[in-house]
Amino acid sequence: MIETDLVISNLLSPPVLFFSLGILAALARSDLEVPESIGKLFSLYLLWAIGFKGGVELNVAGFDPRVFVQLGLGVLLSAGTAFTVFRFVRKRLGIDNATAVAASYGSVSVVTFITGSNFLERQGIPYGGHLVALLALMESPAILVAIWVHRHATREASEADGERVSHGHMLREALFNGPVFLLLGSLVAGILTGERGFAPLKPFCNDIFQGVLVLFLLEGGLRAGRRLGELREIGGTAIRLALTLPPASAFVSLVLARIVGMGLGDTVLFMLLAASASYIAVPAAMRTAVPKANPAVYVPMALTLTFPLNISIGIPLYTLAARLAGAK
Repeated sequence: MIETDLVISNLLSPPVLFFSLGILAALARSDLEVPESIGKLFSLYLLWAIGFKGGVELNVAGFDPRVFVQLGLGVLLSAGTAFTVFRFVRKRLGIDNATAVAASYGSVSVVTFITGSNFLERQGIPYGGHLVALLALMESPAILVAIWVHRHATREASEADGERVSHGHMLREALFNGPVFLLLGSLVAGILTGERGFAPLKPFCNDIFQGVLVLFLLEGGLRAGRRLGELREIGGTAIRLALTLPPASAFVSLVLARIVGMGLGDTVLFMLLAASASYIAVPAAMRTAVPKANPAVYVPMALTLTFPLNISIGIPLYTLAARLAGAK
């Protein structure tokens, strides 16, 4: 069956296999190690490459009202998810942890997006360059909304003990967050230079992309594997949320995508963004804005459960769901 073929094809793809290898190395207590500085370099490269290529594609395709509708829809979905998740898990996890979980699942995972776009390219399914802009735009609203509802829930501005964070500081932190800033900057550079600027960089953007991606996911697997022990501490509620929120969010985004008439590739990536959870930008923001939130709760949820779920079986299943819903 085509469904089984897609799942198996994704599970046996180099990115997923090397991510699994990293987890196995961590569980086996191997001394395999990717230097932190190299991991950061891989991250910078992937962000630059996906942003720049997306900008070039936007330059070639041009802008139309549908693009702006989709971008606005993504921003609203990010903010709405954060608000809904906070209300749902507040009593179960407490205000501080609920804030961090809401921000994580309202925000997005750049690596999940990159893995998904790579899957679509292998399947020969096109997608719009504006999805890169959508990726960048969906990173920040959830963080801002989660912090706002946290402030409202506690009915104070966290002024005690030097924890006050101004709205201006929060906005700047979200918008100029490193991954967001690099993605947006690369996107703009691609739009401005177009194919003329892309031509001399094409080998660097395309030819080494697959190799860097698998090495980056190997490092991600090592990190995820080393945090598996924390799953014992976060409890059944958090584990269930980490495994059920992604498909629920993907379903909501599928309905929205069909309403506005997104194509197959755009629909799949929109679903994947909605289903993903941030484990890079959100922890950095929560460390400052909500320092009482326990990273041993929300980081393993996003990195050790939701991320593997999405890149292993989520991507092909979301693709099948989009096809069954009529996306072409």
